[in-house]
Amino acid sequence: MASAVPSTLLFCLVLLVSPYLGCSYHTSYTHGGMHYVLRSNRDHRQPKQTPTCSSVHSGRSSSDGVPVLHRLSPCSPLGAARSQEQTSVADVFHRDALRLCSLFGEDNHGDPAPGPSAPGGGVSIPNKGDPIETLPGVFEYHVVAGFGTPVQEFTVGFDTLTPGATLLKCTPCAAGGEPCDPAFEPSASSSLAQVPCGSTDCPFHGCSGPSCTLSVTINNTLLGNATFVTDTLTLTSTTTVENFRFACLEAGFRPSDNSTGILDLSRNSHSLASRAPSSPGTVAFSYCLPSSPGTVGFLSIGAPKPELSGRKAIYTQLRSNPDNGNLYVVELVGLGLGGPDLSIPPPALAGDTILDLHTTFTYLRPEVYAALRDNFRKWMTQYPAAPSLGRLDTCYNFTGLNIFMVPVVTLKLDGGADVDLSMDEMMFFPDPDNHFSIACLAFAAAPANAREAAVIGNRAQSSMEVVYDVSGGRVGFVPYRC
Repeated sequence: MASAVPSTLLFCLVLLVSPYLGCSYHTSYTHGGMHYVLRSNRDHRQPKQTPTCSSVHSGRSSSDGVPVLHRLSPCSPLGAARSQEQTSVADVFHRDALRLCSLFGEDNHGDPAPGPSAPGGGVSIPNKGDPIETLPGVFEYHVVAGFGTPVQEFTVGFDTLTPGATLLKCTPCAAGGEPCDPAFEPSASSSLAQVPCGSTDCPFHGCSGPSCTLSVTINNTLLGNATFVTDTLTLTSTTTVENFRFACLEAGFRPSDNSTGILDLSRNSHSLASRAPSSPGTVAFSYCLPSSPGTVGFLSIGAPKPELSGRKAIYTQLRSNPDNGNLYVVELVGLGLGGPDLSIPPPALAGDTILDLHTTFTYLRPEVYAALRDNFRKWMTQYPAAPSLGRLDTCYNFTGLNIFMVPVVTLKLDGGADVDLSMDEMMFFPDPDNHFSIACLAFAAAPANAREAAVIGNRAQSSMEVVYDVSGGRVGFVPYRC
């Protein structure tokens, strides 16, 4: 299929790159359903308006919303970046496997995974291990959020696939009163109020006493308490939510990544998304995930509709999941490659597609992935194949080349929403600073037991703004936003 590219175009491209043979930089562009990468003697990438680390930590450096950092960002206060400069492929797949297990509710052997206890009201508190650690995914992305009055700032994750509540580590968070910074100090906030046991805001049917508290125990050992409270949430100087409900996790809940909690962006009636200011010109929230640890994205609550700012958004219908009303799901109706649609039987795509923040790669049903993989390989026969990287089994070696091209992958969503993926959204480069090296198609087969049609990972979403217009019943995509 590579022969479809006119030979005269290739000749012109070779003439363009000939002065730069042996240089390590690259420039790229897209034309006619193909991504072209050319070797260059200088870095053509546009300089990012990257905030300083001090301004990122203040939470007020982005006009679009609160800054979003990858867990390996040099500005991350979590310390992971100082101990691991670049994530390994094995680490990515390990984290993806854990996330997929939680999404599909089964372990790697296809047997049902131990399920969380469900006290009621759409909230699930895991019944073993660390509740924050074992929630769907350990957080790839973080923001700085403030709780209480006066504001106490903490680094927290955010997720659309939460157990139905914002969770925050609170004092006392260790036996015997041991120091446990960082943790929210409820007694220091003048605006905090307890959620009464038995009230409509208390999701625990089995609580007792005046407050909405549940003790989590295993083998008569107290793992900790979860107490629901309301308080003021501050994201930026202009974004505050009063009487915001969240669960204080006490006594023993200690995430290994040093984060303090997770913001609930689900469809739960008490989520941050549900509390967003609503007007005809705004959406519930939007985010733009940074494309690398060295860049910064944003999370905007009550975000303005992008079309009102002159930005074109591609929208698809937001669907409901009958088994989990907290989920946002869309419908994947097809895939495009190099322009034309792939021939995929509609039953293979039947079911929900999840837009996931904390899965790196995109996972398709085995038969759908096979169609994409096999056709992609036909386009790429002129390039030497490289060994597989974990479950990424479609890899190529571009070392020594001065130009290469790959067909654009298009996610075709319901309602005519065609989302063309950029080179970095559809390909995985183990050495992200050198495209003239090994590269793999950033898609893999989902577990055979998966009920969902697809899980679109954060790599495919990176650098684009994903817009959740919940009241309008749609999700939108704006390319190249961060």
